[in-house]
Amino acid sequence: MEEKIRQLRMEHITKRFPGVLASDDISLSVDEGEVLALVGENGAGKTTLMNILMGIYQQDEGRIFINGEEQHFRGPEDAFKAGLGMVHQQYMLVPNMTVTENVALGYKQAWKPLRLDLDMVKRRVEEVSSHYGLAVNPDAYIWQLSVGEQQRVELVKTLCLGARFLILDEPTSALTPQETDELIELLGRMKQELSIIFISHKLNEVKALSDKVVILRHGAVVFSGNTSDYSSSEIATLMTGHEIVLPENKEPDMDGPVALSIQDISVRSDRGFLALDHFSLDVHEGEIVGLAGVSGNGQRELAEAINGLRPIVEGKIEFFGVDIANRKPWYVIDHGMGYIPEERNIEGIVPSFAVKENFILKDSDKERFSRHRFLRRKEINSNAEQLKESFDIRTPNTTTAAGSLSGGNIQKVILAREITRAPKFLIAVYPTRGLDMGAIEFIHQELLKKRREGIGILLVSEELDEIMNLSDRIAVIYKGHVQKVLSHGEANKARLGVLMAGLKEDQ
Repeated sequence: MEEKIRQLRMEHITKRFPGVLASDDISLSVDEGEVLALVGENGAGKTTLMNILMGIYQQDEGRIFINGEEQHFRGPEDAFKAGLGMVHQQYMLVPNMTVTENVALGYKQAWKPLRLDLDMVKRRVEEVSSHYGLAVNPDAYIWQLSVGEQQRVELVKTLCLGARFLILDEPTSALTPQETDELIELLGRMKQELSIIFISHKLNEVKALSDKVVILRHGAVVFSGNTSDYSSSEIATLMTGHEIVLPENKEPDMDGPVALSIQDISVRSDRGFLALDHFSLDVHEGEIVGLAGVSGNGQRELAEAINGLRPIVEGKIEFFGVDIANRKPWYVIDHGMGYIPEERNIEGIVPSFAVKENFILKDSDKERFSRHRFLRRKEINSNAEQLKESFDIRTPNTTTAAGSLSGGNIQKVILAREITRAPKFLIAVYPTRGLDMGAIEFIHQELLKKRREGIGILLVSEELDEIMNLSDRIAVIYKGHVQKVLSHGEANKARLGVLMAGLKEDQ
């Protein structure tokens, strides 16, 4: 009988990168049937530590033990063989391959002499998907899937490979509240036979699922204890060093003119069907309109159509009275549109460019940053240092490649650029995805500040607390249609959940 993993220990793990002590003498342990929550602010070193455990990075000092036996993982394959599996925050998927083909890359049982048994892999994907209630299409290409769908593929892939020890890096960041509840319930059942390390910024999930909690700050353990002994607010205070209070939109209605008017637009998805079918919505100056919906119901296509990244089949998009439908992205940007995209690593930054260069991607030709076609490097450096400080971006320096930052810090780079370049309107797609509580508090304050300045904001989010705390009105999208538009006072989680599921309210 195959031996189960009973305990995993990491002892005195230290990892250095140029200019950064990413892991500073970290020790932790997880027993069988136990869930350990690993929490900390963006850039605290959580993902780095787990990448060491998975053999992606090699520690400079320290040791890893499974069942008391020291392990030396030369790469992820060694970790897989030891029964470890990780669902990464940054997806490890090949975009131009199908779901089945992505799973097959690591599914050695299907590698027959002179051929690859994709039918076997597909059956395994369907079996795992059905068993755990994780709906994925095994024949879909990864590039066709929404972020939420890709997240589910990652979990299915890890389970298909037979993981008995799960590391989950922000696994619910792209899931709806209903999907999150289902995942928490699933993991609660799975921990009877697995050990789980659960990285999350959502402290209600930490409380609901974990047995123990370890808090990292600047690469070192600053707290370790039993989760049940502490409230969510106490854990947040321990994590950030100060009390967290998420702001709410209690401002009076601005009653401004329409800034963005979307009129009966139809837009095709990458698969060719109508992702938006005669979609209409108005957003006024000085108001936040939240767009709530399950991932994959047209949110991505809407944001891309508005910003000139996807053609519309019919309809109009009026931006301060100017029809911007099917115009080039530069035209939309020049008219004052700010955009925080869903795909931060693909659409939000140029990963190989320095942080300071990503700050000025949309303004490099402006007089502030260039003169006579030459960049004004002193001004660019000054701008970068100011934004790095104001948005608490954890990076050794602003010449670091943006793609090497943690997911949360990449998001801060995008937010800093878009919020501070004085947009006339802002489209924010999952603006706080992957951010810690302190960063979320700051970003919410910034969005409300922009609202007070008279800026209209279209906020796309699956975080219902975020939607309800910030929005003046909430539009629910389902299969490319607006189900209903509710005022702030009319919305609650139960009502939004019903509409997001595609059910019509009794009139």
